[in-house]
Amino acid sequence: MKILYAIQGTGNGHVTRAREVVPILLRKGDVDVLISGSQFDLKLPFEVKYEFKGLGFVFGKGGGVDIWNTYMKMNSLRLLKEIRSFPVAKYDLIISDFEPVSCWAAVLAKKATVGLSNQVATLHPLAPRPKKTDFLGRTVLEHYAPTTFNYGFHFKELDKNVFTPIIRSEVREQKISDKGHFTVYLPSYDDDRIVKHLKKFKHAEWQVFSKHNKKKYNHKNISIQPLNNKLFLESMASSSGVFCNAGFGTASEALFLKKKLLVIPMKTQYEQQCNAAMLKSMGVAVVKKLKKKHSDKIENWIDKGRIVEVDYPDITEKILDTIMENHAGKAIDAKFAHHHYPLFQ
Repeated sequence: MKILYAIQGTGNGHVTRAREVVPILLRKGDVDVLISGSQFDLKLPFEVKYEFKGLGFVFGKGGGVDIWNTYMKMNSLRLLKEIRSFPVAKYDLIISDFEPVSCWAAVLAKKATVGLSNQVATLHPLAPRPKKTDFLGRTVLEHYAPTTFNYGFHFKELDKNVFTPIIRSEVREQKISDKGHFTVYLPSYDDDRIVKHLKKFKHAEWQVFSKHNKKKYNHKNISIQPLNNKLFLESMASSSGVFCNAGFGTASEALFLKKKLLVIPMKTQYEQQCNAAMLKSMGVAVVKKLKKKHSDKIENWIDKGRIVEVDYPDITEKILDTIMENHAGKAIDAKFAHHHYPLFQ
């Protein structure tokens, strides 16, 4: 059984999930790993056979994606070459965690692909959506990495093919305590802007993990340090609460660790807007931006925020067994092999 597992390298969430998924797949077949994009900070403990530039996003410093730098780093001809040159035909099973090169190569070859990501779950008919419709954002999400069949992850189970999050072993093994600080990870904001807003809350201790700084420093009740996986997990597990963007990975882990959670969805990121809508429906605190007008809401969260109870069992192998049973090596009608929209079976 020749299996391709393709990972989106924009951010740490996809890479975190891959660290749990790939070792299980390696027990079930001959696995090649593809990753495109380079906006992640974690190391992969397995061989990556294919590395592409792909179609990634660049984090900004004002609360969203840096559209200009993303555009400047985009190379359509290179991307097309990566897609056309990829040997997709040799695989019996293609699983994509929102990775575009493998998906579009499969479209051209009329091969079926299986989507396994949070992104596909946000498009599920039962998933909450933001009040303001972002037609462009939704269109990008639908077409960015087209797959034939989809299995998704969300903050709560929606149906038989939308599961609770994969929580990495490192998180499951953490000793949970409350040392009184708040853990902060807001990669779409620069450190100065984060400090400017958090210093208003003088009675709170903030441990900020930065994607933009290489040296540790302190500013009164705020510590800022480069993102370090081990220290970040220890900080989260021993915190009173977690303040982060509405990405899927960190928010899921904070909920699992029974921490009160406050999220800011990134601007121009429809997926995060959808994540925030789901979290809000569950009782998680959400603020739109890191602005002065939202200070009262942050203050209220610090003093009165509540823990949202969740149950996230370890079902990763069960999910992969289901995918392999349903799709491994099975031919499908060609009319479905280039389906651009999520198809939940």
